[in-house]
Amino acid sequence: MKIVVLTGAGISAESGISTFRDANGLWENHDIMEVASIDGYLKNPELVQDFYNQRRKQLFDVTPNAAHYFLKELENEFDVTIITQNVDDLHERAGSKNIIHLHGELRKAKSDKDENLVYDWNDDIKIGDLAEDGNQLRPAIVWFGEMVPMMDNAIDEVLKADILIVIGTSLQVYPAASLLDYVSAKTQIICIDPSDLPINSKIKHIKKNATQGIEDLKKLFK
Repeated sequence: MKIVVLTGAGISAESGISTFRDANGLWENHDIMEVASIDGYLKNPELVQDFYNQRRKQLFDVTPNAAHYFLKELENEFDVTIITQNVDDLHERAGSKNIIHLHGELRKAKSDKDENLVYDWNDDIKIGDLAEDGNQLRPAIVWFGEMVPMMDNAIDEVLKADILIVIGTSLQVYPAASLLDYVSAKTQIICIDPSDLPINSKIKHIKKNATQGIEDLKKLFK
């Protein structure tokens, strides 16, 4: 059985990582477009580098939670692919193997001119840190105004899903939210999120946060 899981900020929030967008449209007290858009980076690269340096440091203070570990356990019995909107590495640290990062990864850096020059990176990225092509390194994050290069891979996985599990996402951020449009008519869809979601009655909605919701999910797999 093929299980595809789409995860969003809600699953990481329970590990202590701030959600991408709070009620007033800010992220860590910054206007989102200042720190999460290509225009923001071109306007003030120092601010953006510092912002992601702080996000990267935070990763070393958090650990995976029960929801991350349950998804790893599913791999013992099923063919599981995780598609995540999150830029943290908590799925990897929980032991999951097949992970597609739609929006990039905090622990990677890339040339700001050649997106194929990508490096593992755990420290701050400073102005003057260069890729091998001589251009400035930047976070390997997909910002507003940029293409989502892993989207086609994600669609391919969703097309093959027998079960699609959505955890911790409001289904408001596109193109990730559009993945639900690609599931087959036979695919069972389960959404775990405490919020009201833009979904139809055919989709099972477990209206709980991630770690509580997976307790309900476990019952479905017994």
